[in-house]
Amino acid sequence: MNLQEHLKVKEQDRNYNWDEKFFKLFSEIEIGLVSNDPTQGPDGWPYLICQTLNSSNQSQFDGDRIEHSQKIMKWCSTKGIGLVVNPQREPYPDYVFSYGMIWSFIETGYFMRPDLAQASGKVEYRNDKIFSGVPTEQYLPLYVRKVLKDFFNDQTVFNPKILMISPDEKNYDLAFSLESLGNPPENEHAGIAEAISWFLPPHYSVVLVSENGLPKFTELLGSPAKPSHSDSMN
Repeated sequence: MNLQEHLKVKEQDRNYNWDEKFFKLFSEIEIGLVSNDPTQGPDGWPYLICQTLNSSNQSQFDGDRIEHSQKIMKWCSTKGIGLVVNPQREPYPDYVFSYGMIWSFIETGYFMRPDLAQASGKVEYRNDKIFSGVPTEQYLPLYVRKVLKDFFNDQTVFNPKILMISPDEKNYDLAFSLESLGNPPENEHAGIAEAISWFLPPHYSVVLVSENGLPKFTELLGSPAKPSHSDSMN
């Protein structure tokens, strides 16, 4: 089945298996850019808008607006931009890639890993033994950290701090220090975590926690550190 046939599947019949097939087919084709400039989506995030090519629409695109999907995604990954596929489809586009999905694909070959998905939000760590460490470059590349830092700067948060933490050395959360975020009121925590999650792969767990009683947090753009006795982060 080619991509055009795959896109004929009705909305109610699109599931995880449909997504997986779509991801593979989409990553192998050229696409047409509706515009070379990003557009703000209804969710407030910046997106490039593209269409899959077929015999009826290919003539609408100039040569410089037809590129391989992986080249477009590579560019988006360096700019903090998502990608909308076929926005003309009703009632929804064929697909909307968050920025986190795009750089995840560039780095790992996977847009998402549902088998690794964890909840995001606010948590409290009360265990006596906490495993912690600085996120590795593989987990959170430098260019992604810079994009995140620009986002926080726009929110007048100039020194966000992070830490990988786990109660069991199996399931790790990417924790953001509440103090470094300016101690926002609790009713804003879920929205903040959701906003941060747009920049990260869907299977990453994002939590907001107080630094009290936890190992030292590191600046978002700080240098990775080697794990210590209680810092078991690979």
